[in-house]
Amino acid sequence: MAGDPKLAGRIGRLGTESAFEVLARARALESEGRKIIHLEIGEPDFDTPSHIVEAAAEALREGFTHYVAAPGLPELREAAGDYFARTGRPAYPADRIVVTPGAKPIMFYAILALCEEGAEVIHPDPGFPMYESITAFAGATPVPVRLREENDFRMDPDEVASKITERTRLIVVNSPHNPCGSMLTRDEVEALAALALEHDLYVLSDEVYFAIRYGAEHVSVASIDGMQDRTILLDGCSKTFAMTGWRLGFCGLPAALVEPFSRLIINSVSCSAAFTQRAALAALTGPWEPIEAMVEEFHKRRDVIVEGLNAVPGISCVEPGGAFYAFPNVSALGVPSERVASFLLDTAGVACLSGTAFGKGGQGYLRFSYANSVELIRDALDAIQSSLPDLVA
Repeated sequence: MAGDPKLAGRIGRLGTESAFEVLARARALESEGRKIIHLEIGEPDFDTPSHIVEAAAEALREGFTHYVAAPGLPELREAAGDYFARTGRPAYPADRIVVTPGAKPIMFYAILALCEEGAEVIHPDPGFPMYESITAFAGATPVPVRLREENDFRMDPDEVASKITERTRLIVVNSPHNPCGSMLTRDEVEALAALALEHDLYVLSDEVYFAIRYGAEHVSVASIDGMQDRTILLDGCSKTFAMTGWRLGFCGLPAALVEPFSRLIINSVSCSAAFTQRAALAALTGPWEPIEAMVEEFHKRRDVIVEGLNAVPGISCVEPGGAFYAFPNVSALGVPSERVASFLLDTAGVACLSGTAFGKGGQGYLRFSYANSVELIRDALDAIQSSLPDLVA
């Protein structure tokens, strides 16, 4: 038998997404007969709306089973540009929209296209772990900006300014935010835009949770004067339309990045599946009522989990303004958050993530996804409250 391969050094720089690891552990416990309440995975627990499913089935019947142009179907690119305009973002012509199999490739393509070895990428910490992982994989340097509870976990433009050097190429912003559920204010977005303009930087604006918010205004950095030509505006179907398994993302781009993105698509995935693109077309142009109903339910769940967590001794939780995550502070328990998360899974049967899954700034915190029923969220809160005394005993 051949020995273990000598892996390229860049593989060691590539991280992972802990939610899937915890999900696997939780499933293993379930296979042993344990009851597990899943608050770890970041996906809506709602079915994809029926008109979207039917559009995909019709596309299959019509023969949308072949290669299509790398940037996407023309009708979907046009619809995505209009969708941005209808949802408070800038309008984009079809030739500045690129479609990808999920939104993660947009992160890859943006960093690969803009950042050489030695370049720096400023990103939020805590933050979606792929920002740091992809940056390091590409040979660039991740530069974390701490999101602080006393600032409601919002990115501080003054702290961002202090991190900018002559090597900075890209600032990553994410609002509504994963894992904290925070949302940038208009003043903060305008301040970040001013930094990008002053220092000739690009911004990757991850707005995949834009529709899931609870009364707060969503402000896209791409909508600020001068920023549409230096913003990679990332969105997708996974969260807004409960389509995680469909793998369909799209982005609005500066004109100069469309061809590099298209070339990266050709070299990596050829194109996004044609029938899923037709489903996305139905999503972007179809009724909004299913999304409103989903967000209303998430709002109810948010109120239940935040109130319940704040009632547990040793835990405090800031109310999130968007997404479907609670990010409670558990530092008063006096135990590392990794140990708290493992204890809750093994002892209480509640699957959640340690805040450190999202960066060093997540130490002392947990992330709970409230993409589960109110009944099960209440059961999880009861299990947490009754089991925690054994952790700190």
